[in-house]
Amino acid sequence: MDFLSSLELTGRMIRDVFSLADSLKGERRAKPLAGKSVALFFEEPSTRTRVSFEVAVAQLGGTPIYIDARTSQRSRGEELSDTARVLGSYCDFIVVRMNDHDGLETIAKSAPVPVINALTHLEHPTQALADCYTLRERKGSVKGLKVAFVGDIAQNTANSLMVTAAKLGASVSLVGPCGSRPNPVYVREARRHASVTVTESMEKGLDGADALYTDTFVSMGDEAEAARRRRLFMPYQLDRKALSYAKRDAVVMHPLPAHRGEEISADVIDGPHSIVWEQALNKLTIERALLAYLSKRAH
Repeated sequence: MDFLSSLELTGRMIRDVFSLADSLKGERRAKPLAGKSVALFFEEPSTRTRVSFEVAVAQLGGTPIYIDARTSQRSRGEELSDTARVLGSYCDFIVVRMNDHDGLETIAKSAPVPVINALTHLEHPTQALADCYTLRERKGSVKGLKVAFVGDIAQNTANSLMVTAAKLGASVSLVGPCGSRPNPVYVREARRHASVTVTESMEKGLDGADALYTDTFVSMGDEAEAARRRRLFMPYQLDRKALSYAKRDAVVMHPLPAHRGEEISADVIDGPHSIVWEQALNKLTIERALLAYLSKRAH
C-alpha cells in the first residue's frame, strides 16, 4: 500500500494510524522495520521531514538511506521509472520528496514496494497527519473543531490539511485573497465530510476558530515571484489582531520553516497560543506510526 495522497485515506484509516502512534509514542522496543531498508529519495530541500523520517526508520529498527537526487544519476537524465525499479529492488520502502506529483506517481507505479509522499507541489500528506494528531492531543478530538488556514490557500499543505481535518470531522475555513483560490478537487472532497468555507475576510474566516494555521507565502518553486506573492498575502499575516478574531483558547500552527514578520509575527509564533514545536515533534511520531502501519499492511 502506497501513501501518496490525503485523498486515499478514510477517516477510519487515519484514526488507526493515530492509535498506533499513541501506542508507539513512548515505546522503543518495537522494531517492525528490523532488517528492512528505507530509501529517502529527495529532489527538494528538507530539514524536519528528512531528519524525522531518518530517525523514525532507525527507531523502528530499520536502515534509512538518504539519496539527494542532485548527486544521483537522476541529475544526468536517468528515467524516474528506472530509478524507482532499482531502489525498490534494494529497499523495502521509498519515501519521496519532489515537486512533481506526476513524478511521484511514476515512482509508485514502477517500484515494487510501498511509496510514501514526503511532499510534492500538490500535497504534503504526512504533515497533515502530524498536524491533526497534534490537534487531537491538544484539544482531545479533531471532531467539531473549526480549523482556519490563512494566507496562500492554494498550496500543498492547505490541500492535505483541509481533506484530513474534514475527514476527522472538523469544519475548515480557508482565508485568503481573491488572487489565491483553493484547489477545487480538494475542496469537493473535504466538503463530502464537513463544512468548508472560502473567504477573503480575516474577521469572518477566523471567527470562532479553534486553530489558526499558516504557511510560508513563498513556497518552493515560487521564488521568482516572491515580491509579488508577499504583496498579495501580507494582509493575511497571522498576527495578534488576527488571533483576536478566534476563540480565546485557539492554538496557532505552522509547518515550518517560518518567516517571522511575513506570514506570521514573532509574538504569535513564539507566544502562548503556539503549538508549532509540538507539530514538529509529532512529525516523528506520525512517521513512525505510518511506517509501522504500512509495514503491517504489506504483509
